[in-house]
Amino acid sequence: MSAPRLYVVATPIGNLADLSPRAQQILAEVDLIAAEDTRHTGRLMQHFNIKANLISVHDHNERQRAQMIIDRLQQGQQIALVSDAGTPLISDPGFVLVRAVREAGFEVSPVPGCCAFVAALSASGMPSDRFSFEGFLPAKSGARQQALSALADAAQTLIFYESTHRIVDSLKDMQATLGSDRFVLVARELTKTFETIKGAPINELLEWIQADSNQQRGEFVVIVQGAPERADTGISAEAERILDLLAAELPPKKAAALTAEISGVNKKALYQLLLDKKG
Repeated sequence: MSAPRLYVVATPIGNLADLSPRAQQILAEVDLIAAEDTRHTGRLMQHFNIKANLISVHDHNERQRAQMIIDRLQQGQQIALVSDAGTPLISDPGFVLVRAVREAGFEVSPVPGCCAFVAALSASGMPSDRFSFEGFLPAKSGARQQALSALADAAQTLIFYESTHRIVDSLKDMQATLGSDRFVLVARELTKTFETIKGAPINELLEWIQADSNQQRGEFVVIVQGAPERADTGISAEAERILDLLAAELPPKKAAALTAEISGVNKKALYQLLLDKKG
């Protein structure tokens, strides 16, 4: 290594043996490592006996640190960017820094390695020719259901990250918006001692995870099968969800009329859908 450059280095998501030899070499040779949490990265460097000069770059200081790192690059230094686990910028800090460095005219080189959602997808058995990584869903149920409703008709595989505290509630909201039969897979604690990968229709998956509190702990990747092909009725999944909710409390004609007012969908088409479901 010689020219000034920012390396975006992927680090292990659990099993430390997943840090590549190239990543180890670069981390040992750069002048500075920009880390999401210097304490966490410091332990990783100690494990590999790497003497490193560390600074923190996280959500709260990234803009300020970007100029300092550009100044270092202008002095001819080489710098590595790492997050706590996996590939930087994937639901982790780094976007502001990488963009600023590129705009300043310096090279940015990826050092590939672990990425939790890619690892989960590769082992899921779910369609991978088209997928959408959505990161973390909103923390509150209402906003979460709204976000899921917007994706309900998506034909591609959907991928989310989720936390220990929200995994059950998120699955419940998926059941409410996507239906009990939609196939979902959770990948928990990937590459770690208690790794678990489990797929089933949402209702079965919810029963399984609620029955074992141990399966509610750790870091999760949630993979949702894309929406099944359906006849073109002109009725969106969100309009159908509203219709189903209203039909549970009102006569069919009234439910269809109210849904038409809310969604703008033809009232007769909505009423016919209810008849088809009952028939």
